[in-house]
Amino acid sequence: MGEPVADRAGPPTSKADYVYRSLLDDLRNARIPGGTPLRATEIADRLGVSITPVREALRRLENDRLIRYEQNHGATVIDLSPDALLEYYQVRAVVEGLGARLAADRITDGQLTSLRALHREMVEDERAGRHDRLGESSRALHLTIADIGGPAFLGEHVRAVRNSFPVPADASFWLDPEHARHHLDVHERILDALAARDGAAAERMMVDHVRFAGTYRAGGAPG
Repeated sequence: MGEPVADRAGPPTSKADYVYRSLLDDLRNARIPGGTPLRATEIADRLGVSITPVREALRRLENDRLIRYEQNHGATVIDLSPDALLEYYQVRAVVEGLGARLAADRITDGQLTSLRALHREMVEDERAGRHDRLGESSRALHLTIADIGGPAFLGEHVRAVRNSFPVPADASFWLDPEHARHHLDVHERILDALAARDGAAAERMMVDHVRFAGTYRAGGAPG
């Protein structure tokens, strides 16, 4: 029970899974920006698969609301508005805050030990200037907390919300050393609240933490 479970899907089990995860990673890291047309034949050639798994993967991305189909244009990556960005972070704050509150009641000593080990790795990466690693590590920490708090439904819901609006790696506040140090302190305080079984404090800090990310990405002055 002590191991983090941030990515529970495991290795791809089909070619469609492989295509879906490859495209999702490209979207999440803005290698395919909003407004880009997605042509199934080009994707199939690039990934070395047939058209059929590409079409299945594109249907899944449409269900995730990451792409849309337009008559005579085919599939296009959705370019979401500033209002959608704000809504995305508000929803994330609610569901991840709830996950932190519930995790305070459920977390085991082994799970807490694993989360603290992940946090120490992030601290070491920040001190060594490896800021490019921090965003993905933070994602793992957040998802693990959500999985602990809501193993039946909430963890998967948090993933669905996050995947609906991928955050480019170069848009992360973790690349800013000052912000990175501050939010490592926030992570530590969240873990302390989980250890103390203080769900209200864990929820409050998680909500503020996620809202900060939204303010930062929107280009506003964080409060």
